[in-house]
Amino acid sequence: MEKWITFCLVVVGLINIIPVVGVISGQKIASAYAVTLTGDDLIILLRHRALLFGILGGFILFSAFSPFYQLAAMIMAGVSMIGFAILVLGTGGYNDAIAKVLYVDILGILFLFAAAVLKYGVKAA
Repeated sequence: MEKWITFCLVVVGLINIIPVVGVISGQKIASAYAVTLTGDDLIILLRHRALLFGILGGFILFSAFSPFYQLAAMIMAGVSMIGFAILVLGTGGYNDAIAKVLYVDILGILFLFAAAVLKYGVKAA
């Protein structure tokens, strides 16, 4: 069972760490999300967002092999991914690139849910 939890958390961690490439440049972010970044202020904010995803993804990957940290990682990943889905669906008017991120996050939410059920679900007597 632990191997499946680890697998699920690795998938969730990889989904969350991929955006860290946006730290390199605003052009990477603009390309990934198919948006036009107007101004250095917005570029700084989105590059910082990419850095935070790197930290979150790294922590989730770390927790995959350190069970003590799994609950915290699951909560943080869940808040991030479910929060993004709520923001996207609640706002609407998003482009195809954002829709792709949403679909990947929904996949991540399913893996996160599976990990949580495997770790904390009801045990058979």
